Amino acid sequence: MPELPDVEVFRRYFDSTALHQEITAVEVRETRLLDGIDTRQLNHLLRDKEFTGTERHGKYLFAQVASHGWLVLHFGMTGFLKYYKQSEEEPPYPRLLFEFSNGYRLAYDNMRMLGKVAYIDTIDDYVAKQDLGPDALKLSEEDFIALIPEKRGMIKSALMDQSFIAGLGNIYVDEILFHTGIHPRRQVSDLSDIELQTMYDTMHEVLGTAIELEIVISEFPGDYLIHYRDEDAECPKCGSPIRKIKVASRSTYFCERCQPIKESGE
Repeated sequence: MPELPDVEVFRRYFDSTALHQEITAVEVRETRLLDGIDTRQLNHLLRDKEFTGTERHGKYLFAQVASHGWLVLHFGMTGFLKYYKQSEEEPPYPRLLFEFSNGYRLAYDNMRMLGKVAYIDTIDDYVAKQDLGPDALKLSEEDFIALIPEKRGMIKSALMDQSFIAGLGNIYVDEILFHTGIHPRRQVSDLSDIELQTMYDTMHEVLGTAIELEIVISEFPGDYLIHYRDEDAECPKCGSPIRKIKVASRSTYFCERCQPIKESGE
């Protein structure tokens, strides 16, 4: 599923391809992805306009339409963007297409159709309506350390709660906890301020690395857990077997030696 780094890469791709071009046509091929708007309304709002800028909050991409509002793109599990000439072969599952006056198209491709497309007036109101917490990369260390103790339960569940912190998903939470040396089932209440500071720094390092490398997994550092998400694979740090468990119904990979479980007071 696209997480914060993926959507930030999509945002930068959008900026480098689709901004400041006249939209000559909008083709909706799957109306089930439209949220609170229909095809006719979307065409009326976008046709003969242009995208002038983008923002991102968590896993949501916002594209500004002149001064008339924002297009919202959420990518679900399989969504991505593709910019291509109208004469070229289109991507496999284009659900929404924008045609530009320069002869190019931007496709919102989404095989499993678990994302959504909306049109809004303001980002802040939409973020509040969706009950999204602060963006993981925009949250200060001070606020992060103050926010975490408000949660109860396991740390992995807390970090994946979009109403708590927006943008983190299964893959990157596992990666952050692996490099922080914290067991995914550790109770939030057991974490020290030093561990929270380390977690915050690691979160920025992991997300920043993924963005810098444009989420090309093969280019990720060799000690990243993402290369070893396989039960009984060897931990790249200590050689112990990588374990798989369920946390909040999600498959979770970790190293028992590098991420020992600790009880309160240890």
